[in-house]
Amino acid sequence: QVQLVESGGGLVQPGGSLRLACVASGTIFSIFDMAWYRQGPGKQRELVAVSTGRGGTNYADSVRGRFTISRDKTRTKVYLQMNNLKPEDTAVYYCNAVRVLDGTKRDYWGEGTQVTVSS
Repeated sequence: QVQLVESGGGLVQPGGSLRLACVASGTIFSIFDMAWYRQGPGKQRELVAVSTGRGGTNYADSVRGRFTISRDKTRTKVYLQMNNLKPEDTAVYYCNAVRVLDGTKRDYWGEGTQVTVSS
């Protein structure tokens, strides 16, 4: 099993920055992709950014150029640097990890951290 714990959320003014962190613990062997999702008020959960097991990154169009996902050398810690935040970025941000064992993918989720962008 994998446990994910997010941190770094909070209240920030439009144009400000926040850095989210997610730490994986437990059975961390064979974790491939790690990602950030978010769910805003009255909205569906959406993918924000992905750090692939091979070092690549992908971003939602809405955050590309403003957010940066990164991963440490252990591949079990993932960060999301969020710059030029907008009110529409307000959401609960969730860390996700994909673990592959014996050809089977399993998803793990953190409890989420609140990001509020408001004047």
